[in-house]
Amino acid sequence: MAAVREAGSVRHFEELLQESDKALLVVHFWAPWAPQCSQMNDVMAELVKVQPGVTFVKLEAEAIPEVSEKYEITSVPTFLFFRNSQKIDRLDGAHAPELTKRVQRHASNTSLPATSNSAPKEDINVRLKKLINVAPCMLFMKGSPQEPRCGFSRQILEIFNKHKIQFSSFDILSDEEVRQGLKTFSNWPTYPQLYISGELIGGLDIVKELEASGELQTMCPKAQSLEDRLKELINKAPVILFMKGNKQMAKCGFSRQILEILNNAGVDYETFDILEDEEVRQGLKTFSNWPTYPQLYVKGELIGGLDIVKELKESGELVSALKGEH
Repeated sequence: MAAVREAGSVRHFEELLQESDKALLVVHFWAPWAPQCSQMNDVMAELVKVQPGVTFVKLEAEAIPEVSEKYEITSVPTFLFFRNSQKIDRLDGAHAPELTKRVQRHASNTSLPATSNSAPKEDINVRLKKLINVAPCMLFMKGSPQEPRCGFSRQILEIFNKHKIQFSSFDILSDEEVRQGLKTFSNWPTYPQLYISGELIGGLDIVKELEASGELQTMCPKAQSLEDRLKELINKAPVILFMKGNKQMAKCGFSRQILEILNNAGVDYETFDILEDEEVRQGLKTFSNWPTYPQLYVKGELIGGLDIVKELKESGELVSALKGEH
């Protein structure tokens, strides 16, 4: 029976990369002290049963720092996807449904010999219907919003960003079946392709026309501004801590110290992991005019970082400050 393999050294990891060749290789960078990692190892153990053509590997991030540094692993769990020894995708955090979805998507693009007991493949038209309905505004493009891989895709992204349009995207370069199938399905030969509520709108030229007429802005949902999002987040709980990691697992010494102080104070609080959201991580520094983390907020007001919390504790004012009585 197939099992999750374990990379015990740099050389072993490189051998596994070579062995996988054209098949999909999924590597879990994990740490034994992180409970989320153990949970995701269990998820991989289930996935290996239903994806026999995929190689699943555990790699202890801190035990093989050369590999972790090469691939810029800054937190665990992190999953990297490889094909032909090349990294093709990355997933940060313990997101079991998303891991499953990406494994299925990338595995479907792996050439494997058919076996008599292999499960029937999902009909491409059924799959395409699901994909174009993933979000109200769905863009099929070359690359990602962070890294567009063609000029037309880049231009359409600029229009979306200009009007703060909320959308999801699919990289057609990551899936040849979708890339070719969608051309026939939609009777539209080029990319990018924009769908709204499951209906094809068109490519860049049509999006430009809709923008010029003012229709695009009314057809697509607007993304919440970063400032509004930050205001909503800092008011999400009476006491909220923006930190590296979460209540269960701090990912830096300052965050760990502030958690200990808050836990001893006996006041309820929530946390937000700024490592999970780069937009919040950078935006909150400017919004609050406070350059470092952790940051503690009470009733939407910034209290400060670790040094301020330590001072409040030493002066005996911490509990009243956490209750918003200062």
